[in-house]
Amino acid sequence: MRDFSTDHRWLSINTATVRRQHGTEVPLPEIIEACARHGIRAISPWRDQVAAAGLDNVARLVKAHGLELSGYCRGGMFPYADEAGMKAARDDNRRAVDEACALKAACLVLVVGSLPGALAGKAAHKDIQLARNQVTDAIGELLDYAGSMGMPLAIEPLHPMYAADRACINTLEQALDVCDELDPMRSGALGVAVDVYHVWWDPKLKAQIARAGKDRLLAFHVCDWLTPTADLLNDRGMMGDGVIEIPKIRRWAEAQGFTGYSEVEIFSTGNWWQRGTDEILSTCIERHRSAV
Repeated sequence: MRDFSTDHRWLSINTATVRRQHGTEVPLPEIIEACARHGIRAISPWRDQVAAAGLDNVARLVKAHGLELSGYCRGGMFPYADEAGMKAARDDNRRAVDEACALKAACLVLVVGSLPGALAGKAAHKDIQLARNQVTDAIGELLDYAGSMGMPLAIEPLHPMYAADRACINTLEQALDVCDELDPMRSGALGVAVDVYHVWWDPKLKAQIARAGKDRLLAFHVCDWLTPTADLLNDRGMMGDGVIEIPKIRRWAEAQGFTGYSEVEIFSTGNWWQRGTDEILSTCIERHRSAV
């Protein structure tokens, strides 16, 4: 396993980690400048942040600072209740691929969605298998387009607590089943994003990471699970502050040949989003060396 104790070459910052400070939204250009100032080599920005700053401007800043994108957040939200919803989701995901290509991202991360309307508070139906079928069909269609553009797609399974509204793919096994169905030749065009916050609890995790292998392990996200957790969405912990055995999971991934970035992705309304950008980034660097 790689030794991270003396440098942070393989640290990436998901820009959600520093997007809000003291109740104020931090513009993406400021985040990029701060990462460069701290010697951080990679980021993974969110689409709304890129839209606010301007795609061309973000691409220019990334290039000027010599940054890489460990991923791009996010595509997905595929399930639909009608034909208009299907078309809107598929058009939006093609745009996400285009943006990821413009920024030269390593992959487009997919949070696949679930029961249509549930995220807004009113599910159109309760048929989660229908939603899963729609997800598989939509990824299959998007894969053709993304493959023609040379942009890998990374399915991110989310913790089962999000099964109703954010993702009906909840285990690495489920995600890899979709990969095997749509890309049986393991072309490298379709794989998974392993976020330890979502999968650390899974008794099949080690075996499924081995099943994924190097060609399907496209992204690796880190943070920690706090006990108690005050908010299941917005109370993620800094690495080392919770119960996840992060180095063990990284060891499993690297045993398969994964050599990419460890991407810090923390949503934290009550703690880290109340601190300054420099403090957060300095802590990410220290914890990347000691707890990842």
